[in-house]
Amino acid sequence: MQIRVGYQIEFKLVEETAMVAMLNVYPARAIDLLEPDEVHTEPQLPLNYYFDSFGNRCVRFTAPAGHIRLSGSTLVLDNGQPDPVELSAREIPVGDLPEEVLTYLLNSRYCEVDRFSNVAYELFGQTQHGWSRVKAICNWVHEKVRFDYATARPTKTALDVFTERVGVCRDFQHLAITFCRAMNIPARYATGYLGDFGVTPNGPMDFSAWFEVYLENRWWTFDARHNVPRIGRVLMAVGRDASDVALTTSFGQADLCHFSVVAEQEESNNSLAVLVSNTNKPFGLTS
Repeated sequence: MQIRVGYQIEFKLVEETAMVAMLNVYPARAIDLLEPDEVHTEPQLPLNYYFDSFGNRCVRFTAPAGHIRLSGSTLVLDNGQPDPVELSAREIPVGDLPEEVLTYLLNSRYCEVDRFSNVAYELFGQTQHGWSRVKAICNWVHEKVRFDYATARPTKTALDVFTERVGVCRDFQHLAITFCRAMNIPARYATGYLGDFGVTPNGPMDFSAWFEVYLENRWWTFDARHNVPRIGRVLMAVGRDASDVALTTSFGQADLCHFSVVAEQEESNNSLAVLVSNTNKPFGLTS
């Protein structure tokens, strides 16, 4: 299947402001791109692309005072299959993990692993190691936490979610990530497009969050909010938590004026896509 993904984001800046955007498809999926994947700005500005320490493709620029629009659209070839499931996937002992994976066992801005060691073992210490344990964690978070846009806030941590039992998609993932790390399973935060493929459409389109765990010497996709394999995820960025993958970061005041996202299946002879407006500011969009 071919998936049209894209966005339009507009800000009002009170003065000249340096910005960083993380709006491109993750480099590992570059082979699936059927069109160029570039960030466009209005007014047109010089852009400097680079890769951060997590392998995400980023772009930096300095925007003048006034309104600025960021936009982009590309076509992604996808196999149309649900997220892979491997029930026999084993945990890797910490002593055998690759060095680059160890950071995903540690505390991070939104994941207070040290605060969860006891409760994680009380809840999941008797579950079978590997895939079954991660699935048990997803089941618990999915059942115990209620989804509610109105409760979103950019400072909410895994401990807050565990206490309040309510949040948005990033909060579900932060709590599940923290449980996994507390059980010595490397887990990282992921963000990208997730269209309504094979499910009932549920409101305006938005960027989504999920997480990945390291089992059997590779990363696997899990989603504590939806808790079922989904079709058509298009990964954009990964990191320790949402603080590492903010879609835009402004080094000065930047007021969001408009936000719209598209992730729709497209026929090969159709090159047009219409963006669906979303007036809800997605947390994780800016920092």
